[in-house]
Amino acid sequence: MKKLLYASALLLITCLFNSCEILGDGCQICQTVSYENGNAFAWGTEAEYCGEELISIKAIPPSTVNGVTTVWECR
Repeated sequence: MKKLLYASALLLITCLFNSCEILGDGCQICQTVSYENGNAFAWGTEAEYCGEELISIKAIPPSTVNGVTTVWECR
C-alpha cells in the first residue's frame, strides 16, 4: 500500500512540474515580421512564448516607421 501511495505522490509531483504542458497553456512560436508595401522582407528570430508572456506579445500593436510596418506573428 505504501508503494502505491509513493507512486501516486511521485506521479502527482511530476504532473505539477509539467502542468503548463498538461493544461495546454497555449504556447506559440512568435517572431517579428517587417513589411514594406505589403511585402514581407525581414523576419526576427522565432521564440516560444506561453501564458502571460504570449498575451503580452499578442497585445503589441503594429508599428510603422518610414513606410515599414513591423508586427508580431504567432503560429
